[in-house]
Amino acid sequence: MGVNSLYKTLWRKLTASLVFAVTLFFFSPQVLWAQGAAAPKGDAKAGQTLFQTNCASCHNPVSKLIGPPLQGVDAKVPGGMPAIYDWVHNSSKVLASGNKYFNDLYNEYGKVNMTHFPSLSNQDIDDIVAYVDSYTAPSSAPSPSGAPSGQAAPGSSNSLIFGILTLVLAILVLILVQVNSNLRKLANDKEGIGNPKPVPFYRHKRNIFILVIILFFVGGYLLVDGATTIGYSKNYQPRQPIFFSHKVHAGINQINCLYCHAGAEKSRYAMIPSPNICMNCHKVIDHYTGPALHNDEGKLVDGTAQIQKLYEYTGWNDQEKKFDRPGRPIEWTQIHNLPDFVYFNHSQHVKVGQIQCQTCHGPITTEDEVYQYATLGMGWCVNCHRTTKVQFTSNGYYTIFTKYEQELRSHQIDSVTVEMQGGTDCNKCHY
Repeated sequence: MGVNSLYKTLWRKLTASLVFAVTLFFFSPQVLWAQGAAAPKGDAKAGQTLFQTNCASCHNPVSKLIGPPLQGVDAKVPGGMPAIYDWVHNSSKVLASGNKYFNDLYNEYGKVNMTHFPSLSNQDIDDIVAYVDSYTAPSSAPSPSGAPSGQAAPGSSNSLIFGILTLVLAILVLILVQVNSNLRKLANDKEGIGNPKPVPFYRHKRNIFILVIILFFVGGYLLVDGATTIGYSKNYQPRQPIFFSHKVHAGINQINCLYCHAGAEKSRYAMIPSPNICMNCHKVIDHYTGPALHNDEGKLVDGTAQIQKLYEYTGWNDQEKKFDRPGRPIEWTQIHNLPDFVYFNHSQHVKVGQIQCQTCHGPITTEDEVYQYATLGMGWCVNCHRTTKVQFTSNGYYTIFTKYEQELRSHQIDSVTVEMQGGTDCNKCHY
């Protein structure tokens, strides 16, 4: 076999090995498994919304709050679901009837009567029970990275896997190029063909030109990006006087955002909750028993100690169960702050536009320490106004836009965006 033939054979084998390795990586079989479970009586997905709207301020599916945990309630209550229907619709009537189970529950939880929900149908209650029965609390075991199990470590994603794969492939390409060069030299030496003197990488004109172009574009991008983001506070995450976990409150315990930030639906400002709102629950809840808490540095946080800090600010005596000293304000550090020349109204977005909190504040229900998720810059807001479709029908705010109503009926348009109502005009936010 000649040298050229040997060179070609080795090259084909190396190329085939590379292709096989890449194919094996991308098309490796995945192990799929599923655990069967009996179908719940109600619709758990619909029940989640109902639970968050009506129940989450006092109940958690698996732990005590102001009221008892609700998971398995259909099996605990004597009389089953019919008794639960009566209790939810009119708890006072059930207590007056002398029902021992509910009277014992009433005494156990500080004689706080449950709110009546006559508007909830039996099917709605079935849906809520189906949801709480299917609910699984996040694990509290810390992951190797220091973050709680079930929560991705900071910066972790599939991009890490593809980054490693790209690096491996780049190394393989360099190896193959070197092998190709060496085999070509051997073939030329065997056949008596002279090899040209190699030019150093840093002196090759083509390489210098490519490097200059890359530096030009990278430098230009960094310059423009830096100049256009002056004044932005994206990812700003200050340390607060009390470690307050939105993940625990809004995520695990599913307390509705509007329970604490009542102004978001009614006024321009979302409102920082007063300590009295916190004490509505923490007069009863004086110990933290949920998943392990970690700050942004991965350090363990004592949740019970944070509740004690709240008591210090409010003047609450946990032993005597009363306020026995003057309180003082909690000096929270504001995170989301727009310039003074920008007008923003929470109620217009939350109530009228039906925009979810996560649109601007990110995955707030998974965050232990809140940070600024979006840039909140003008370009970001304008792009949102261009693409966001408003809830135009069955919305009394939009009845004045008769032109769009007619166009929707005649199918000239299929939706109405914020931009169509002047949402990108300068005087919408600056006046």
